[in-house]
Amino acid sequence: MLWTNECLYCHNFVYILSDGRVKCSKCSKKLSLEKINKVMLVIHSYVHNESALSLSKRTKLSYSSIQKYYENLRVLSAQICEKEYEQVRMLKCEYEEYYYLDNSKKFKREAIFDAHNFLTFDYSKHIYTILMPSLQQYKRQFLEDSVEGGYIDEFNKFKRNSKIIKVDKHFNNIISFWDYFEKTLLKYKGIKNDSFIYFLKECEFKYNHTKKEAIELLIEEYFKENR
Repeated sequence: MLWTNECLYCHNFVYILSDGRVKCSKCSKKLSLEKINKVMLVIHSYVHNESALSLSKRTKLSYSSIQKYYENLRVLSAQICEKEYEQVRMLKCEYEEYYYLDNSKKFKREAIFDAHNFLTFDYSKHIYTILMPSLQQYKRQFLEDSVEGGYIDEFNKFKRNSKIIKVDKHFNNIISFWDYFEKTLLKYKGIKNDSFIYFLKECEFKYNHTKKEAIELLIEEYFKENR
């Protein structure tokens, strides 16, 4: 049993009903203990970077169900990041751009159009990221105009994928985040373009918080979203 004594909506005392559900003494919300403990388990596993497949095998829970939970938690992580940005955005910050490309594509010149470019801001040790527009929309035009070679050569001058190794004398919080981001994404075999922002925000969220803080924030946001 992971949780039994506090309402997840208003934080007041709860008691257990004869059917096994819990009921809040103040707001009268009723919840299944089985559902609560499943959500708690998934949140703990997500924060501790256990894959959906690993959790599915360990608990015998449906992989598709856990995957859906993880997708929802990434959305919640992104929402928390945006709320926290509003709290820190007036602080003094440093920023730098970053270029990311899957390891399988790093040695293909034309794969530059598949790159993800994002800005990383450091607001007094609090990281915030902004994903830049994809280059995919320009790929066909450059290929049709036969100018992709020159464009690729120019763009490659700004590539950041080796910067982590080269700037050991200038190590800072932004570089530390990039290192964490790269290592985290290594466990995935590939990320769809339309999902990349959520994996980026997942890393931002986890980097900015201790595991205890991350779990508490996600529990609060999850049950707030699912009232």
